[in-house]
Amino acid sequence: MVRPVCGVRVRVYDLQVEGTSNFFAGQVLVHNCLIVDDPHKDRADAESEASRWALHDWYSSTALKRLQPDRNAVVSIMTRWHPDDFAGRRLAEEGRLEEGGRWKVIHLPALADPKFGPDPLGREHGDPLPHPKIPTRDRRALLAWWADMKRTSIVRDWHALAQGDPQPAEGALVSEELLRLIRDTSSKVEPQKIAVAIDPSGGGRDVAGVVGGFLGDDGRVWVTDDVSAAMSSTDWSRAACKLAYRTNAAIIYVEWNYGRDMCELAIRTSWETLQREGEIPADVLMPQIAPVRAKQGKLLRAEPVAQQMVQDKVRLRGVFTDLEREWATWMPTDPDSPGRIDGSTVLVYGLIPDANQGAIVHAPLPQAPTGAQPRPAPRAASPYGRRIGK
Repeated sequence: MVRPVCGVRVRVYDLQVEGTSNFFAGQVLVHNCLIVDDPHKDRADAESEASRWALHDWYSSTALKRLQPDRNAVVSIMTRWHPDDFAGRRLAEEGRLEEGGRWKVIHLPALADPKFGPDPLGREHGDPLPHPKIPTRDRRALLAWWADMKRTSIVRDWHALAQGDPQPAEGALVSEELLRLIRDTSSKVEPQKIAVAIDPSGGGRDVAGVVGGFLGDDGRVWVTDDVSAAMSSTDWSRAACKLAYRTNAAIIYVEWNYGRDMCELAIRTSWETLQREGEIPADVLMPQIAPVRAKQGKLLRAEPVAQQMVQDKVRLRGVFTDLEREWATWMPTDPDSPGRIDGSTVLVYGLIPDANQGAIVHAPLPQAPTGAQPRPAPRAASPYGRRIGK
């Protein structure tokens, strides 16, 4: 149905895609072509973990399910605000076409840079991107425009808005390269103590850190599971109990600075409830609940664990996208509570108590674990997300 609209005449574009009969625009349902245009409205939206998760969930649960199965296409046009934004997550999970993945990437930075690969416009290093208000051949004016934009922008905004290259916040605890290097799914190691660690959330608004792992016979802490999310006390205690049962954990470590009695009561209540509901057998004993009294201040707590990563005393038994992003991007000035960082910190402090004895005053941004050896490319985390046994 079409109805006339009175008012100022405006120009309307009819964008058609060859070989399709439907289209997606203005929230109109389509079947074989989906265009995602700037899914993050600004930096604040992209840096909100809840907002990013809502977008990722929408894409998986709603958008993709509307596409025609035998022939479809997805096009995304966006500003790269965050390493884990819409494009970052798609590339991390599905890969680039030239690497055997699904996505063809057309990257047009304001100033051409070979680190992004061959330039789609054939520009040389440092050549500027055209601007609709500046003559294309006036290279000096174009360079002056982009130089002025760079001069009047903070570093992260320049990389996001102009270069399409989202940067971790300066002062991040560890580098993404270090986190990639400590992933290890192939080394044979025997668990000596299996544990679940909890950093409770306040009122369900923040992310509750629920992380599983073990102390191996090699003396390292191995992170095997991350089920952290924004959860109430009922939800995070149930998630921790189910993870403890699934991994056969002997102990549940709890960050004790936040409501000691409340935490213990929530865990015991959830364990009993899960047993009544049949999700945990009635004859399975609840793991021991042990306190971890971490230092006050999130930075003071996290820095020693970052150092343990540098010293190759912590490894990841797979790829943990959200946990790794948090370690590589969180800053002490960020308003959001880093639940996954705190959860993994509690795990390390519980399994290696000596890690809680000191902190680095000014932690460097580590690039590689000390003495690390090359290892095969990691598989997904799910193979170690099952109950551990001999």
